[in-house]
Amino acid sequence: MSLKVLIFEDESLSAEHLANLIRRYDPAIDLLGIIESVKQGIEWFSTHAHPDLLLMDIQLSDGSCFDLFKQVRIEVPVIFTTAYNEYAIQAFKVNSVDYLLKPIEFLELQLALEKFRKQRKNIAPNQEQMYGQLYSRLLQPMQFKKRLLVKIGDQLKQVLVEDIAFFVFDEGMCWAVTFAKNRLPVDYTLDELEQMLEPKQFFRINRKFIVNPVSIEKIHTYFNNRLKLQLRPNPETEVLVSRERVSDFKNWLNS
Repeated sequence: MSLKVLIFEDESLSAEHLANLIRRYDPAIDLLGIIESVKQGIEWFSTHAHPDLLLMDIQLSDGSCFDLFKQVRIEVPVIFTTAYNEYAIQAFKVNSVDYLLKPIEFLELQLALEKFRKQRKNIAPNQEQMYGQLYSRLLQPMQFKKRLLVKIGDQLKQVLVEDIAFFVFDEGMCWAVTFAKNRLPVDYTLDELEQMLEPKQFFRINRKFIVNPVSIEKIHTYFNNRLKLQLRPNPETEVLVSRERVSDFKNWLNS
């Protein structure tokens, strides 16, 4: 019988990234849906049988996921997925299996899911030891990539992230374009890069581009409530902020 998993995540790109990691771990897992708000979660639990596992971001679109636990009796194990470590103690009180800090990598999720499966078989590790190890990990600051290793011919080269103007998916692969106009192949997908890069330094504007604000020379209004960007160096292709990302993009520039 396949494992039934419900995701709580209000950011569509983060939800898609998490779903992709789950499918990579086990394609047979039944993803029941993505819940974006406390209100939507209350409605879902009132009309559905409980899943086997919740993957839950703490900050949802209309409040904290802990507000949901106050209004609905939930006895489902939870793997928390969040950018904040200050909620760890609260998480331990509500059926927490693990507490993963964003950006989430495949290995971390894999270990959390294996831990959950062991607990289901009543062979969970010592709780005090598990919480001690987890809490010490939470105290470590979040680490974002400061440099990338790229392959050029038969050589490997380090590139500082701050020297990259934008990332673009083109010709079936991902490229880093530097301010010095070098176009370098990157051995990551845009989804993976989005989780690895400092959010204040880079923003995913559409399915093909992640941009550094320093690279933006001009912003123009565009058809269908989108924005058109003029970047340096010039990518020689139209660069549009997708309609669903425009509001977040403006907030990002204002932060």
